[in-house]
Amino acid sequence: MKRLKIAVTMGDPSGIGPEIIVKMFRNHNPQKYADVIVIGDLFPMLSAQRLIGGNSAIKPLTHIDEKAGCKNTIRLLDLKALKLKDYVIGEENAASGRASYSYLDEAIRLAKAKKIDAIVTAPINKHSLHMAGINEPGHTEILAKKSGTRDFAMMLMEKRLKVVLVTIHTSIKSVPKLLTRDKIFKKISITHDSLKRDFSIKKPRIAVLGLNPHAGEAGAFGGEEKQFIIPAIKRAVRSGIDASGPYPPDTIFNRIINGSHDAAVCMYHDQGLIPLKLLGFDTGVNFTMGLPFVRTSPVHGTAHDIAGTGKASENSIMAAFMAAVEIAQNRKIYKP
Repeated sequence: MKRLKIAVTMGDPSGIGPEIIVKMFRNHNPQKYADVIVIGDLFPMLSAQRLIGGNSAIKPLTHIDEKAGCKNTIRLLDLKALKLKDYVIGEENAASGRASYSYLDEAIRLAKAKKIDAIVTAPINKHSLHMAGINEPGHTEILAKKSGTRDFAMMLMEKRLKVVLVTIHTSIKSVPKLLTRDKIFKKISITHDSLKRDFSIKKPRIAVLGLNPHAGEAGAFGGEEKQFIIPAIKRAVRSGIDASGPYPPDTIFNRIINGSHDAAVCMYHDQGLIPLKLLGFDTGVNFTMGLPFVRTSPVHGTAHDIAGTGKASENSIMAAFMAAVEIAQNRKIYKP
């Protein structure tokens, strides 16, 4: 199989993105598994390298096919998107938000042109994006919009658990209004297709969660299960998908991590992310299903409070990198 090419975006340069990337190269050598190019700016990477140490040189490039020299070199596509006078570690600001958006935009352009096989994104800061006038909820929505993807879903995963979200970045009070039979069915269907194509699971088993305590207790604690969730599950089953539920959220995760299902479709953000981060806070991975290219990221944020201290762990971004390698390889060999 042809060696993969994977781009790692630097994320918010004022956050921990540059640090965890340098640590990833120092401690794990991702170039053993694929040709890696970092997309970002030079001086935040140099600052992180001085802080972290290590034996990897940083080679700024103007295009991704330039040769880098020695094996330990970090190949950096230097976009020069951030001015030195605007670079402040540990603070939300418009300049960093604008720069982080440009790194992602370039990665998406390369992926759409099939110049790279996958994108691994270091965290961006939503407030910094908004300060820059970029009014997007986050990575997932930007990726979907710029790739022209209508049907997509966020999967969060670690070794024992994969969770998929029907609603993502919205208030709790908005969730019941946003749930529809069609939306829930589409998330189940996207999950089924992704488990087959991206994870080589021939017959995926999908658990669908209820919204209310005890999955509604036959309507005693809410009617969303009867109105939206059960009809969506029945439609999925008629489509040939092994979906079941709705399951009470307080009991099903124990069964899933012991092998009952391959993934859980959850109704809202914290319903899926609390158990996921409890199990894999340092090793969890965010994967965007449904895109025409592979994209993964760590599950944590920009952590401005510890940026510049060297305390941030690189384990989640390395897990995201390895997931990108696995998924990209699986896509190459997948036969519908």
